[in-house]
Amino acid sequence: MQETHSTASTRFVVADGTRYAYRLFGSGSEVPIILLQHFRGGLDNWDPAVTDGLAATRPVILFNNAGVASSGGEPADTIAGMAMHVIAFVDALGLKKVDILGFSMGGFVAQQVTLDRPDLVRRLILAGTGPEGGESMVGYPDLVTAHAIEEVPVEENFLYLFFYPTETSQAAGRAFWKRRHERADQDTPSSMAAMQAQANAINAWGAVPTANRYARLAEISQPVLVVQGKTDLMVPTVNSFTLQQTLPNAELLVFPDSGHGSIFQFPERFVQSATRFLDE
Repeated sequence: MQETHSTASTRFVVADGTRYAYRLFGSGSEVPIILLQHFRGGLDNWDPAVTDGLAATRPVILFNNAGVASSGGEPADTIAGMAMHVIAFVDALGLKKVDILGFSMGGFVAQQVTLDRPDLVRRLILAGTGPEGGESMVGYPDLVTAHAIEEVPVEENFLYLFFYPTETSQAAGRAFWKRRHERADQDTPSSMAAMQAQANAINAWGAVPTANRYARLAEISQPVLVVQGKTDLMVPTVNSFTLQQTLPNAELLVFPDSGHGSIFQFPERFVQSATRFLDE
């Protein structure tokens, strides 16, 4: 029987002394897609409706960066450092080409991986994310921060941060929360040390440079699908338009009545669009 999000075993591979945790499942001979997670997120912060949907037609790899959740090593405090770990992990698996889905902070890392190793990346999906030096990406309003820094995030935090304050979006958020906890042996929560390192990396990535603000985006020639919600509290939605307008080969999908976690609110529609894009 083919493994799924809820049944795939947690595997480990060591590269340059760091023991990385990952899960591999799916079918077919397509290029594998590696999923890079949001702030503090581990293997089980993904939506099974998304991961199993993608795995219906291709191998899916869920990955914990160094020092995150069940991975060993020290957490990187820069996006460039996180990208180096992704590259080391992919090389350790012996993969020559991958697609990447980067969500939120994972989208920052996905961009950096593509810049650092363009030969490794075939296609790129950037969801709920933004470019380096994007709009309003340094620091957050107090209410957003209060929901993001609890040692053990709870449903209320995710509903506030990831979903729009409407009855329909909040209901979709509660359905996501239930799916997200379907797996019996949940991944280890990320530590406060990992949270602090990632917060430092996010703030540095969001800092606006003095010149040539989005110049490096022109170096990403791969096809890119940018996905976003109508109103994102974490990475303002305008940054997705900037990505689409500045990347040489990008298309944009914005879901209605949704926020940061739009891909979890509309998993079937997202998987359909992502699969179409990856199959082109």
